[in-house]
Formats: sequence, structure tokens, C-alpha cells
Amino acid sequence: MGSNFSHYCGELGLSEADTAVWGSPFNYEKNALLYSPTGMPDPNSAMYQEAVAEAAWPVIRAAEGRAFVLCTSLRAMRRIRELLQEKLAAEGLEMPLLMQGEGSRTELLERFRFLGNAILVASQSFWEGVDVRGEALSLVVIDKLPFAPPDDPVLSARIDRLRAAGRNPFMEYQLPRAVISMKQGAGRLIRDEDDRGVLMICDPRLTGKPYGKAIWRSLPPMRRTRDGVEAENFFLRALPVELPHE
Repeated sequence: MGSNFSHYCGELGLSEADTAVWGSPFNYEKNALLYSPTGMPDPNSAMYQEAVAEAAWPVIRAAEGRAFVLCTSLRAMRRIRELLQEKLAAEGLEMPLLMQGEGSRTELLERFRFLGNAILVASQSFWEGVDVRGEALSLVVIDKLPFAPPDDPVLSARIDRLRAAGRNPFMEYQLPRAVISMKQGAGRLIRDEDDRGVLMICDPRLTGKPYGKAIWRSLPPMRRTRDGVEAENFFLRALPVELPHE
């Protein structure tokens, strides 16, 4: 996390290794905004997907689509897609709404780029290895911090092994893996030096929990805000200046 490579070195079995960090060529502070909304409920609450759709909708509308909505489960993906469809219909807005599973990843990405104002709701397949440059993707919304489900058998075995060795599985394995996944998801937004956009992370644990703040600090050096209006205003285009009549 950050400039600490102990997790990577441990995974590779490297006890002594020289490590270094090189800066990004992207101007994150100028071209990107990280928005963490206030008032979000506990991520395990029954109405959490409704809260995500409600919080994200004004920003999606301000961005005129051009958005990825990345979810941590297929169930959340389907529910959020349904809620966004209702909002589009209620306001009569014509923004194509795509969802993972309606075609191959390649087909969906081609449609997304071609349409120019689409909303793509997706799960794990679109968190990494996806490159959409330019204005077609100007907003990335992430519903939750990407911790692996606790019932995953591989994760369970790793946790048991770390505990048996007297180690802290959350701090030494689960949190570093979540940081890596979050950085991959966040990395969908800025793919070129001229790209601009907003990264919206809805999970209140990002700012409310000590481990969330570790993830917060590991993200690119974008400007930070908790103000939804500031996130919406990011997409306001400069109005033409009227010259005085002579």
C-alpha cells in the first residue's frame, strides 16, 4: 500500500528486495476528482443498492452518461441497473444503459465507445484490463470496497493459515488485496494524459474506518470532495462569452 511493498514481496517470497515508486505522467490533481458522498448507510443494509443509485444518479445525469458503475457482486449489479433504468424512464432521458452479461466484454466496450453517452453497469470483469480513452468514459462509480466474500474457500484457507502462524489475515492479506482491486477499478477512469473525470466511491467505510482511510490514501492524488454539488459541477462546460454590442 502506498510505497510499502511488503505484501507483494511476501506473496513472491522475497525477504530482501529493492523497491521504488515512479510518478505517473497523468495530472490527477487537475483532471480528476475523487468524490465520497456523505450520508450513505452501512454497506450491509438491505437498502444499500437503492442508496447507491440515489447518490450516483445526480452525478451520472451531470456527466450525461459516459459512466461505468462498478459493483462488487452480480446481485448488486442487477439491482442497481434496474434502479437506474427506472430513473432514466422517469426523467425521459436517452442514455443507453448497458449491463455486463448482455454481450461479450469486447462487444459491450465497442458499443460503449460508439454510443458516447452510455452507462455501463458491471461487476468484476470490468474492474481491470479495460481501456476506454477520451470523453466516452468520464465517470466511474464504485458501490463498495472490494473485499473478497468471506465464504470464498480459497480466502478462508488463507485466513486459517495466517491465523495458525500468529499473523493478522485482515491487515496482511485481505486489506492489501482490497487496495489492489480498488486501484484497478479506479484506474479505469484516467487512461490518457488528456482524460478528465470523476471517481465516485459510495462506501462510507472509505472515510469512516481506519482501514478505509488506508485505501483512500493509496488512490491516485486526485482532488478530494464530500460535496455532491462539486462533483456535479465538474462536468459543467464553460459557457460561451457574449461580446458587448457596439
